[in-house]
Amino acid sequence: MFWLQRMTAVATITWVLESEVFPESHGPLRLAILDRGHAIIEWNDEWWFAGIPTKLPTSRVIFHGSLGNASLIADRLNWSPGSFCPTNAFRCSSWYESARQWLVHSHWYFATADELVENAASIGAAIGSPTAFFVRPDSPLKPFSGRVVDVEGLTLSALDYGFYFDDASLPVVAAPLREIGDEWRFVIVADTVVSGSAYDPTTRSPRPADPGSTATKFASQIAANINAPADVYVLDVCECDGDLRLLELNPFGGADLYASDALAIVDAVSKLVLDG
Repeated sequence: MFWLQRMTAVATITWVLESEVFPESHGPLRLAILDRGHAIIEWNDEWWFAGIPTKLPTSRVIFHGSLGNASLIADRLNWSPGSFCPTNAFRCSSWYESARQWLVHSHWYFATADELVENAASIGAAIGSPTAFFVRPDSPLKPFSGRVVDVEGLTLSALDYGFYFDDASLPVVAAPLREIGDEWRFVIVADTVVSGSAYDPTTRSPRPADPGSTATKFASQIAANINAPADVYVLDVCECDGDLRLLELNPFGGADLYASDALAIVDAVSKLVLDG
């Protein structure tokens, strides 16, 4: 177990990091954690078999790393607050309807993967997308990546069945095709945007989001009014047909922070944890 802490400060929060998952964004995050006097423990997958080290605290501990481990930690460990990953709350079926006014999709259809394949034509017609539609897993754990599929000849293998997942009854959601432009990711803490990241449209590299931009203001409006799935989460915004729309919500514990302000995130999350 590898433990880092500034010797001149007393750690009030322990961050458990799986840094190999996000090597670029974890560099600034680690520096911010240490700058604020908190501790860092390196996550080790062997803990699932050998047991969690007794030295690791269970309160005021925050995980950030892979989405799979974030979900397992939320389900199996008594860490507080832990990974901010209540998986069911982030299912599309849990929040789509309440977010309809901001969402990219105005129509969608929930089904299982095998039902989608069997009834692709009728489902496509029902959502106004008769020849092709977008499909993604209902789960935020994303057992397969979202994609555009043709209605005619749709098969389970087109959804990576047998490769990334082997349960044909996997819940999925189908939605009409939309033209997606630039994207932004915002970190939300206690219903407030604390930082954000955009992509450079030319290089596709991440860059900090402008706090005064229309995208940030739009994200702030959503964060202040949506039924939040967790105290800390990430909210993705995109350009869609010349307008700004909500793309998706994701658990903080398993989300890349890209070029977000690491100090702002550490300060906001730390305040939430310490005040709670």
